[in-house]
Amino acid sequence: MSEFNLALAIAGAAVLGMGLYSRPLNRSIFSLPLLAFLIGLVAGPAMIGLLHPGKWGDEMKILEEATRLTLGVSLMGIALRIPADFVFRHWRSLAVLLGLGMPLMCLASSVLAWGFLEVGLLGALLVGASVCATDPVVASSIVTGGVAKENLPGRFRHTLSAESALNDGLALPLVMIPILLLTQSTGSAWTEWVLHVMVWQVGGSILFGAALGYAAGWALRTAEQRGLIDQPSFLVTTLALTLLALGLGKVLGTDSILAVFATGVAFDQQVEGQDRAEEANIQEAVNLFFTLPVFILFGLMAPVKEWQSLGWSGIGLVVAVLALRRLPFVLLLRPWIERWRDMKVALLAGWFGPIGVSALFYALLIHHKTGDEKAWVAGSLLVAASLIVHGVTAAPIGKAYGRRHDRARRQNE
Repeated sequence: MSEFNLALAIAGAAVLGMGLYSRPLNRSIFSLPLLAFLIGLVAGPAMIGLLHPGKWGDEMKILEEATRLTLGVSLMGIALRIPADFVFRHWRSLAVLLGLGMPLMCLASSVLAWGFLEVGLLGALLVGASVCATDPVVASSIVTGGVAKENLPGRFRHTLSAESALNDGLALPLVMIPILLLTQSTGSAWTEWVLHVMVWQVGGSILFGAALGYAAGWALRTAEQRGLIDQPSFLVTTLALTLLALGLGKVLGTDSILAVFATGVAFDQQVEGQDRAEEANIQEAVNLFFTLPVFILFGLMAPVKEWQSLGWSGIGLVVAVLALRRLPFVLLLRPWIERWRDMKVALLAGWFGPIGVSALFYALLIHHKTGDEKAWVAGSLLVAASLIVHGVTAAPIGKAYGRRHDRARRQNE
């Protein structure tokens, strides 16, 4: 119990300190997720050993559920931050990114994993699928805050946010292909994938989320019009809706993460959530309070010894994946991505496709379903590397981009 209280104290102190100094930190080379990860790494068994998550229970399951909750809260924030009709107006660009870009990124990461690691074809596909999605949590830390709003164009920020929110849930079918092929016969695996994964988990989550979001938005507007709410709090409302979508979506057996984003988009159509979210500082509160603790927990659980055992293969995998997983395909598909046709914006979008909480979630899901340790070790290593590389480069590159473009022109994009 004393260690649990110490963990609460460390998490509270970290969030409080970073919140008080968020402005200078956001303008430095140390992103908030990176700092949170380093705090956990220092406090955990890998370094000074103040905290030992292994004593708290099934640490892998604890982190899996923590990442699922964090993703849900972050996706609701994104749904309310982007313009209400953004997903519908720019569906063609998003379809290219999701329908072509994400499978290509999965394939590239799988080939690199097969080349650098001692894994078979399905093992390589597990690694590639787990890291193919652009992480919405780390992406939010890149596209929100003063530096991003002052320097980065809206067409980059909103498209990256929408892509990361959608592909996070839609990565599930890619992850489930090798899982099912490893755990079932080939025929039953493909039947399960089509009927259960694609039709029910993906399709059902979209329908369920849309219905829930629409109903919640109607209920909120009705309650406000009739004066039924005594002390309104949009942040509390959206958090409650997130928990409802996550929990009920899981009970129904759908892709609960995708269901949350669908819920948020439908809810936004009813309540004009963008203005309310900005007024209540929804995304800033989410980034500070609800996402930093999961990076501290990841730091505490980081399999440092296993990373070291990969040796030069691990280093090669990190360099190759960060360089080749995303950038070449964004540039290749640039003519069909309306918002990123400009070369400078495409380079931004190609570089800032971070690997983060979503990769942790899927690596842990793979570990839970198959017992595959390699996917967890390789996936977590790539997350740590992405936190460092993308975290260190976010503010400098954002400022450099801003210096080269007229501020008034950016605001009109």
